[in-house]
Amino acid sequence: MNKKLMGMAIAAAMGFSVTTASAGDAFEGSWYVVPGVSYMNTDSDLEADNGGGAFIRFGKELSEHWDVQIGAGHARADEDFTGGSGRFKQTLIGVDALYMFSRDKFRPFLMAGLGLAYNDLDYKVIGNDIGDSKTSWMANVGLGAQYFFSDNIGLQADLRHVWSRADIDNNAPFGDPGTVGNTYLNVGAIFKFGAPKPVVAEAPAPVPVMAAPEPAPEPVPAPAPKVCKPKIERFLLSSEVLFGFDKDKLRQEGIQVLDNEVIPKLKSEPFEIVFVTGHTDLLGSHEYNDALSKRRADRVREYLVSQGIDANLIKAYGAGESTPVEICSESLPRKQLIECLQPNRRVEIEASRDDLKACE
Repeated sequence: MNKKLMGMAIAAAMGFSVTTASAGDAFEGSWYVVPGVSYMNTDSDLEADNGGGAFIRFGKELSEHWDVQIGAGHARADEDFTGGSGRFKQTLIGVDALYMFSRDKFRPFLMAGLGLAYNDLDYKVIGNDIGDSKTSWMANVGLGAQYFFSDNIGLQADLRHVWSRADIDNNAPFGDPGTVGNTYLNVGAIFKFGAPKPVVAEAPAPVPVMAAPEPAPEPVPAPAPKVCKPKIERFLLSSEVLFGFDKDKLRQEGIQVLDNEVIPKLKSEPFEIVFVTGHTDLLGSHEYNDALSKRRADRVREYLVSQGIDANLIKAYGAGESTPVEICSESLPRKQLIECLQPNRRVEIEASRDDLKACE
């Protein structure tokens, strides 16, 4: 067996696991389960035909690009040497890190994992049992893809190579296989559950309108009452100016816009409530866009509070991609589509106060 390849597989899996642990802090993804079937191409050193089996895996979307899956599988194959009978059986338990290239309906990925393998060589030659079993480490690498028919149901397929250790007694008509590598083609159904619900911004409470006073019973007509309306200030800020594309950290250019255009106005009048609403475009999944828009609204709220605006007056919401101002064809090249959708990536600030006292 190729020891160098095996070492690379183990190092890749450990590196992927460390990365996923830090990438998932700000992402609220779904849990899902993948039951399915396997086709196993056995290592020639095992002296067995190709076989099949089944597996089940439980997965979690950790970030926009990372998933982790934990699961188990079992496969078996008939022996193929002359004068013998029996089967080779392999049971695998492990954890895989998946690098997802997309969160659209079609999601290709690379994967690597570590775990345990139980290899059972249940062989007989002329009635003599020559089989043996061994529990060992397991490492695998591969590639695959997911495809979703709806938000909760899809398919997953992957092709992976699995390394482990196998053993056989000294009376075998062939040598000790040692480290073996089997190739698996796995196909299964995806059932997602616990998907985060879109965050819906609360509508501002309606401001009561004072009834017009009754005209005084005087010979001279009373003057017409003043029209009383709530005072409202609105600010529309580009997300690219505030954060940059697909980011949620305030840029220096965005801080200057808030310092020069928004904060002086909020401090100049006794506003009673301030709504900060984040919006994204349609690129990416609903879950990711909802979380990104909420984080952007929170960053703006935190900066306004740090500059002296009363925290009790500011409410932050994430509307995701639910309220676009520009509709673009998804068939456009990606760069043109990103430019077309730019007006939808925004943060809206609305401040209001009740001006009814001015009519008294």
